[in-house]
Amino acid sequence: MGDCKGDRLRACCFIIILVMLLVCCCTNGEDPYRFYTWNVTYGDIYPLGVKQQVILINGQFPGPQIETVTNENLIINVFNSLDQPFLISWNGVQQRRNSWQDGVYGTNCPIPPGGNFTYTLQVKDQIGSYFYFPSLALHKAAGGYGGFRILSRSVVPVPFPPPAADYTILAGDWYNKNHNYLKAILDSGHDLPFPDGLIINGRGANGYTFTVDQGKTYRFRISNVGITTSINFRIQGHKLLLVEVEGTHTLQNTYDSLDIHLGQSLSVLVTADQPARDYYIVASTRFTSQVLATTAILHYSNSAAAVSGPPPGGPTSQIDWSLEQARSIRLNLTASAARPNPQGSYHYGLVKTTRTIRLASSAAVINGKQRYAVNGVSFIPADTPLKLADYFKISGVFSLGSIPDAPTGGGAYLKTSVMAADYRGYVEIVFENPEDTVQSWHIDGYSFFVVGMDGGQWTPASRLGYNLRDTIARCTVQVYPKSWSAVYIALDNVGMWNVRSENWVRQYLGQQFYLRIFSAANSWRDEYPIPRNALVCGQALGRRNPNENF
Repeated sequence: MGDCKGDRLRACCFIIILVMLLVCCCTNGEDPYRFYTWNVTYGDIYPLGVKQQVILINGQFPGPQIETVTNENLIINVFNSLDQPFLISWNGVQQRRNSWQDGVYGTNCPIPPGGNFTYTLQVKDQIGSYFYFPSLALHKAAGGYGGFRILSRSVVPVPFPPPAADYTILAGDWYNKNHNYLKAILDSGHDLPFPDGLIINGRGANGYTFTVDQGKTYRFRISNVGITTSINFRIQGHKLLLVEVEGTHTLQNTYDSLDIHLGQSLSVLVTADQPARDYYIVASTRFTSQVLATTAILHYSNSAAAVSGPPPGGPTSQIDWSLEQARSIRLNLTASAARPNPQGSYHYGLVKTTRTIRLASSAAVINGKQRYAVNGVSFIPADTPLKLADYFKISGVFSLGSIPDAPTGGGAYLKTSVMAADYRGYVEIVFENPEDTVQSWHIDGYSFFVVGMDGGQWTPASRLGYNLRDTIARCTVQVYPKSWSAVYIALDNVGMWNVRSENWVRQYLGQQFYLRIFSAANSWRDEYPIPRNALVCGQALGRRNPNENF
């Protein structure tokens, strides 16, 4: 600038300042924000015709629908007006670099009665169908859940025409007893009785109606939000065109009905191509000695008749049928996901795994009480969230390696189990189920490739049957009775992440642990710093948050 003179100097300086402003604007531009304020209360409603106390959000059950677009930021201010501590978690939302917002007790202190906490989420590089739910105690048995859909950005093509409407179905088992009563049963060392029924969007049989116009196609996003049972979903007289599973566009296969296991979500397209009348939408239990079912109504806007007769039946105990259906759900290799590049551009089957982790479930009686375990370890919560203990370096809260990489064959014991794993490792995880009940497993913070599932005992030779080309990527996987399911997962998300059974009885009684993905770089590139509004509790009380004044 020393060579610029007079007008040339001013022009030169103006250009430099303009360029600097443009650079700043381009580099600091943020994705849009959406703001929510939620008040969590109790309320008396009649989900199965019996008056009971449930958890409402802004007076609603299910709670308000979250609808957002890839990469948007969500500011959700939650006020806890219950008489108990409360947390909300976001089933399937990956919280990239940000397990601080995961909303489970291993990462967050509960919101105290009368208090509030503001979640700051970014739905980074995600699309798809998910749900949120209360994660503490047995609150999930009292409601407090809602739909969470992430739409694609306008510049990213979706592999099907825009539907006429987009509907959410939250289906699952339900108990007429209060959640405190159910929790007391588990705390006394017993298992829960069989559920009293099923509900769809908080209502019992024929309690909810979806209106469609003849000839148009609609998207239904269906989640199993129950606590104990798998379900089968079907619509009388209509085909289900599967298009998405937990953020992955699928090959568009057509089904008469679909099994949806605990914690799972998927999307189907349904065309109103039948005579103008009303039809049953049915959810029924799978793999249970007693079959429960409930219905909603698919109502044609020009309907000439109401539903009549019995709802259509579905599969009941057929495991092989369900297994073959699960194997038929494949990745749409040419469709884009959250980014414009095809889903098949990441060749997951060509990447060499760095570690194999085998996780075997078991039921055990410990100290005279019913418990459930993973590799012989039945998880017990610590007095301090593990993420806080890790951040503040509080000793004695947990120890790494407190759960083995493989079943030991020994007896079960109680422990606050945390498994260490290398950042950017590429891991094979085998879920093994030697029991007689179907199970469902979820990993927070991640999506994984379901490369194989089969009956019997897993061995290294089982890898010969893996699908290494076009298997589905999702965040929750079922494991059939006396069977195994194997997944590949790229550990690219630093944090403290919950690995759990989605059967909430098993989760509550110990069938979970935490996976600590650690980066020594201590950089914002790898993980966001502790939020300035982070709640502290347990042994973290009195510890200084270095960001609270910023």
